[in-house]
Amino acid sequence: MSVRYLALATDYDGTLAELGRVRPETIAAVERLRKSGRRVVLVTGRELNDLRSVFDRLDLFDLVVAENGALLYRPQTQEEVLLAEPPPPALAERLRQRGAKPLGVGRVIVATREPHEIDAVEAIRELGLEWQVIFNKGAVMLVPSGVNKQTGLAAALAELGLSMRNTVAAGDAENDHAMLAAAECGVAVANALDSLKERADLVTRGARGAGVEELIARMLEDDLRSVVVARHALPLGTRRDGTEVKIAPAGRRVLIAGPSGSGKTAAATAFIERLIAAGYQCCIVDPEGDYEGMECLVTVGTADRPPSIDQALALLAKPSVHVGLNLISMPVDARPRFFASLLPRLQEMRSRTGRPHWIVLDEAHHLIPASWHPAPLTLPRDLGGVLMITAHPERISPAMLDAVDIALGVDDSPDTTLRVLGKVPKVEVAEGEVVVWCNGKAEPLKLLPAKEHHRRHRHKYAAGDLAEDAFVFRGPEGKLKLRAQNLSIFLQMAEGVDEDTWLHHLRQQDFSKWFRSVIKDEALAAEAEQIERRGGRESRVRIRAAIEKRYTLGE
Repeated sequence: MSVRYLALATDYDGTLAELGRVRPETIAAVERLRKSGRRVVLVTGRELNDLRSVFDRLDLFDLVVAENGALLYRPQTQEEVLLAEPPPPALAERLRQRGAKPLGVGRVIVATREPHEIDAVEAIRELGLEWQVIFNKGAVMLVPSGVNKQTGLAAALAELGLSMRNTVAAGDAENDHAMLAAAECGVAVANALDSLKERADLVTRGARGAGVEELIARMLEDDLRSVVVARHALPLGTRRDGTEVKIAPAGRRVLIAGPSGSGKTAAATAFIERLIAAGYQCCIVDPEGDYEGMECLVTVGTADRPPSIDQALALLAKPSVHVGLNLISMPVDARPRFFASLLPRLQEMRSRTGRPHWIVLDEAHHLIPASWHPAPLTLPRDLGGVLMITAHPERISPAMLDAVDIALGVDDSPDTTLRVLGKVPKVEVAEGEVVVWCNGKAEPLKLLPAKEHHRRHRHKYAAGDLAEDAFVFRGPEGKLKLRAQNLSIFLQMAEGVDEDTWLHHLRQQDFSKWFRSVIKDEALAAEAEQIERRGGRESRVRIRAAIEKRYTLGE
């Protein structure tokens, strides 16, 4: 079973430690967690030398973030990395002049205690600094603006190649708010401030170290599957009564099905946009090049060159990078083999890093056809975070269809579209609505729109393989059978076929019919109709011009 939470970030004072000391039982729990393959990051407001003076087991941690996010320490090499500019000497001096005691100066942080918070604010104002004051149960910490435990933890996770979306953060005080909010699961120990408990996803029964031990035990037992983190639920759309339909962003298997031109790709794009905005890494397997140019997506593969799996995985090694694998240059019958090679590599990466969080399969029937039988190591039930988009759900592997737990029918007859999932109740949909199916129940839904206007299937129609929807030049007597699998080939054949064949299809308005029913480009179809009515020898040139002004061919 794949692991979701691969990192624990914990505060020191009041969380891991009590009165500056860590219990042997807590140390043993951290050691067990690391032996499971997970990473542990200590995130503290203390100065590094102060921390060393009270705790000699920094080797327990993969990394230490000290000085409330301003300093990164690598225990294995004892290297220190500043994450912010050091303080001007005048800052500590101004606080001394105001009588602030105690007064500590670290690599970046300047710290004192209440009631000297007003002195701290005044010193910053008098010196004209862009610094901030952060509180921690009586401690008053001065750090550069924008520096906090969240930013320090983000730097540590980037070095470890991990995502905040696979991280649990535990704390107890004011300066832990940002870190807990940024983590996928925020945990407050029992002795935490009430304000932190109110915002935490989980509050432990135990206080301080005992609470951390309890948390670690639950991580090792069930990977916190029993903890519902409702704040990360992603909205799909709204019901007729105005209430939102949301889904959990982890472990779900989603199907979006509908005929060509129904809007399923727009629905998928809207969902992918929200995933990316929420920090979940996406890997899109894109047989027709539909997602090339999508904002935040790095595309691998072109119309002339298949994508490299190694290159895609190298890009995915950075949590903030989202990758699209463009298979448009790959023959349809080669695509299932490509995906069969890709999937184990993605699963192996997930076992190490928890990413990519979502695998998107556009034209899923090309990638996991009905003949696809997954090996034991790739059983779909263990394959969460999957979005499948298809015009032909009946052609998808039954093993994958059986794993679907939520589906969208984007069609005038969604109950028919989704019948491969079993008995789907008939639902009447109004214009602009789809049907959402989950746990055997179905209801109408108005989807939230995508921010980015989707360039509908430009590559698919221009240079892809339309298979059975290809245009066939037959001629007046039906002697020919020249198949144009896309617009590029259509133009090549249009230039070469004899005059009788061209005029035969022109008079029957076959071109505009194909543009409307298959290419689903109403503007192109309307212009072609005018050309067909006009006829004449210039019709080939005019049809070519109409296509070329709308589609970039040969990309």
